[in-house]
Amino acid sequence: MSAPDLVLVNARVRDPELTGHTAVAVRDGLITALGTDAEARAWAGPGTETVDLAGATLTPGLTDAHSHPVWGLEMFTGTDLSAVADLDGLRAALRGAERRDGWVLGFGLDHNAFGGRPVHRDLIEDVLDGAPAHLRLYDGHSALVSGTALKAAGIDGPRAFAQHSEIVCDPDGRPTGHLVEHAAMDLMTPVLPALPYAERRDRLVALLTGMAATGLTSAHVMDLGGHDVPGLLAAIEEDGDLPLRLRLAPWCMPGVTTGELDAFVRLQERAGRLWRIGGVKFFMDGTVEGGTAWLEHADCHGRGTDAFWPDPAAYSAAVAHLHRAGVGTATHAIGDAAVRHALDTVEGLGTGGPRHRIEHIETVPDDQLGRFAALGVAASMQPPHTAYTRADHTDEWSVRLGEERAGRAWRCRDLRDAGAHLALGSDWPIAHYDARQVLATARAPRGAASARHGLTGLMALEGVTTHAAFAAGEEAVAGRIAPGFRADLTAFAVDPVTAPADETAEAPVRLTVAGGRITYRGTEAV
Repeated sequence: MSAPDLVLVNARVRDPELTGHTAVAVRDGLITALGTDAEARAWAGPGTETVDLAGATLTPGLTDAHSHPVWGLEMFTGTDLSAVADLDGLRAALRGAERRDGWVLGFGLDHNAFGGRPVHRDLIEDVLDGAPAHLRLYDGHSALVSGTALKAAGIDGPRAFAQHSEIVCDPDGRPTGHLVEHAAMDLMTPVLPALPYAERRDRLVALLTGMAATGLTSAHVMDLGGHDVPGLLAAIEEDGDLPLRLRLAPWCMPGVTTGELDAFVRLQERAGRLWRIGGVKFFMDGTVEGGTAWLEHADCHGRGTDAFWPDPAAYSAAVAHLHRAGVGTATHAIGDAAVRHALDTVEGLGTGGPRHRIEHIETVPDDQLGRFAALGVAASMQPPHTAYTRADHTDEWSVRLGEERAGRAWRCRDLRDAGAHLALGSDWPIAHYDARQVLATARAPRGAASARHGLTGLMALEGVTTHAAFAAGEEAVAGRIAPGFRADLTAFAVDPVTAPADETAEAPVRLTVAGGRITYRGTEAV
């Protein structure tokens, strides 16, 4: 064979089972050979870089199966409110918050910080000194804005939207400042401070570089992040390489026309060296905490009985249109009714065709578990989300659902045991992107998620390797360490399959390789 570009030696190779091999050769972005260290000496040529992994465990490159690195940059602007635990803490954080173009911007605010009170601008107005404020709640589906911000955006009362979205108003029709779901939140976009192009580009490269340092080699991006994002990614690749492989799925919203669906199909042709448009993202509901998850029975506040698409049949027709064109879909479905309808839609498509997947699946009844495997639908879940709930079910998520539904939260293990392909991710910026945290919380869920839903170490690794590749319809080229597969590789100082979950969460990453190029090198990789 031709001399490889890169040879990795002194490794314990997992595929994701241990293979017995200690060396891997890479050329032109693909894995070309596996073998022993002695064999590796014969592979190397004059231009080959050889890296000694010092006994590290080498796994297929880790994939975050649900992330928002481009759109998330806008969500991650301003004051970090993720550590705020109560209303006093929120008010204190806002008093000292920096201004951006005169605005107070915040993100990561937990619904639980309001202590059961309605989300209302009156709770914060007096500490803002009249500044317009825009605070994103952690779920990414709602925001709290001040009175001056509402005035700047021309929001003075309720409005009707083509999707399930709401400007929350008091009994007299005055906006409370609570904006729920995308259409209502989008009304603020024209007046919010925009990130300059150069800052956006630099922050994206820095973010992806940080992701690579946790072992990530790729991400399934569940948005397009703006019409200019393909150009942004292309511009970055003109100067170098992306630190991560990105697969982007643009959003398809209610009211879409046939012409717009055909445009989504054409968009699938856009690609670069390490990025491509792949699939289309739908929303079948919102969030439990925001009262917009589509549930088979109303939540304990009397909400949750409406789908994000006012006509669910129109969603099914749009999915079918894309399916016939060979385009796979990803559907955000948190509530049990949303999950059931998404599965019913795929069942109505018949056999064959592109891969479809369902995102989040936070509560699902027993009778739906086996349908994922039977229909070939990938389940995509985010174990770090469990940190926003509490084991005693006193958190807003659990209180809204009630004991019975909260008791079947994040059924990762049940889905795996039912034969489903289970892809794992972080949903950054909703939770931290650290891939090691995803592996750890998949094995040791927090909060309302019962410990019995925890995965084995091997299942967790499969969730960010082979099962993530299946979710993208790429199992023939990604997710394994085998000749002909992409050279996306991650080396850990510990074995993430056998090491305790808490040790895996802190495990040093010795090397990350994306597309055959080293994107992160730890101190022990030489």
